[in-house]
Amino acid sequence: MDYEAYTSPSTELAIDLANIDPSEPAAIDAFLAAHHEWLAPRTRLTLRPAEREEIAAVAAMIRAVAAATDEESVIERLNALLAKSSPHPRVTNHDGRLHVHYSRDRANAVEQLTTTVAVGITLLVTAHGWKRLGICSAGDCQDVYVDTSRNQTRRFCSGTCSSRSSVAAYRARQRERPGGAQPPPWLG
Repeated sequence: MDYEAYTSPSTELAIDLANIDPSEPAAIDAFLAAHHEWLAPRTRLTLRPAEREEIAAVAAMIRAVAAATDEESVIERLNALLAKSSPHPRVTNHDGRLHVHYSRDRANAVEQLTTTVAVGITLLVTAHGWKRLGICSAGDCQDVYVDTSRNQTRRFCSGTCSSRSSVAAYRARQRERPGGAQPPPWLG
């Protein structure tokens, strides 16, 4: 696996994990079901409450890395995330091609997930910089994203959030204009 690419699968896994609602046990179960291919065959996917709490804590730690405003905070938060992981790099071909797994053989779902996302996010940050992670600037969204723009200017997790924010800003400017000019009908 290419753990250093902006859109590497392990980075996408970490971002997906950071964007679940950890207060909902069903969301964590759905996340594991959707990403079962990341787990070794025969890994137990039915989580105990304590395991759900551990996964929620890992999601919060990834979010904290993305929310950091300086390099020292990023380093501290990444090291805390790495301390929760148990890396045991090994080569496998369980899916027909050689690749590296970072968790030990027969590790439970929490350990596998924690180690994979910790290594993935850390490699992204160390290869491309801590400012490549962000939290959406849209008022009604707090999703974590990876900034793949050339000049690190991305502020939104998606085009949808960017468009909604632009329209809202336009409408606010129109309301502030003398005479309270209304936006064109197509902006409704």
